[in-house]
Amino acid sequence: MSALVDAPGTTDLIARLRRLLSSANLECTCRTTLGRALDRFTVLERRRQVRSALRDARARRDEIVAKLAFLTELNDITEHEPDQTAFDELAVLFDEICDAASAAAAAIRFSTPMQATGTDSPPRCASTLPPGQA
Repeated sequence: MSALVDAPGTTDLIARLRRLLSSANLECTCRTTLGRALDRFTVLERRRQVRSALRDARARRDEIVAKLAFLTELNDITEHEPDQTAFDELAVLFDEICDAASAAAAAIRFSTPMQATGTDSPPRCASTLPPGQA
C-alpha cells in the first residue's frame, strides 16, 4: 500500500485501519483496491481540513476588518484625553486584533503541509513588546 498523505487527525486513523486490514486475509486485488480507497479518503479528508482552515482564516480576516473601523478613534485621542478608559478600550481592540490574527495564522499554518513551509513558529503578536520596542 502506498504512503499516506499528511492529514492531521486522519492519518492516525487510516494508519490503524491499514495495520488491521494488513493482517486480514484479503485477496491481492481486494487489498490493492482497499489501499487505493484509503489513499483517496486521506486525500479528500486533507482537502476538507484545508477548506475548513481557509474558511476560519477568512472569518478571522473579516473580524479584523470590522475591528479596524473602531481604531479610527485613535486619531481623535490626544495625550490630554480626560477619559482614561479610551486608552484601555483601544488596547483591548489591538489585543483582539492580535488574537484574531494569531488564530488566522494558525489556520493557515495548519492548511499548509509542514514540509512545504519548513516552519512551525509561534504567533508573532503573542508576546507583548514594551512601548517603543516595535
